[in-house]
Amino acid sequence: MRAIASTVRAICGLNTLVGNIFAWLSLAIVLVCFTVVVQRYVFAVSFVWMQDLYIWLNGAMFTAVAGFALLRNDHVRVDIFYRPAGVRRKALVDLIGVVLFLLPFAWIVVYYGWPFVERSWRIREASANVGGMPGLFVLKTFILAFAVLIALQGIAMILRSILVLTDNESLLPQKLRYQNETDAQPEANV
Repeated sequence: MRAIASTVRAICGLNTLVGNIFAWLSLAIVLVCFTVVVQRYVFAVSFVWMQDLYIWLNGAMFTAVAGFALLRNDHVRVDIFYRPAGVRRKALVDLIGVVLFLLPFAWIVVYYGWPFVERSWRIREASANVGGMPGLFVLKTFILAFAVLIALQGIAMILRSILVLTDNESLLPQKLRYQNETDAQPEANV
């Protein structure tokens, strides 16, 4: 059971690291978009590659942080029954949901995305816009990264559910445990 808990911590640590790094792209997106607007309306200058850049940064950020969002329960969920449920019921719902929905979805994304990304790398695909960004193939790779990171977090959810259902959740740090509605406390602004 300690190996399972270590695996959960490692996967959650990976998604936390990726999420914290790629979340900074939101600042870059705002700065690039602001620069594009100022150039266009103040200086009457426009660069297509800069317009591509903020769209591409947006795509990279949202695909890279999907696993981190799943870790933090930030994805949209119909939780009329889930939120008030006990820890064991939440673990069971997560276990079934990941096995029946999340992992097959991730597999489909990898299965159909692989040829798409591979072709893009093979031809060194660039922006379709004249004067646009080179390296579209790098951006398309984030499709596979999205599927892998979200599948890894799903595996961590399965393993966490197993720890809960076998009464071994205490092997996980508090921040990775299920929170009851009464246990949840708002985070302090520091």
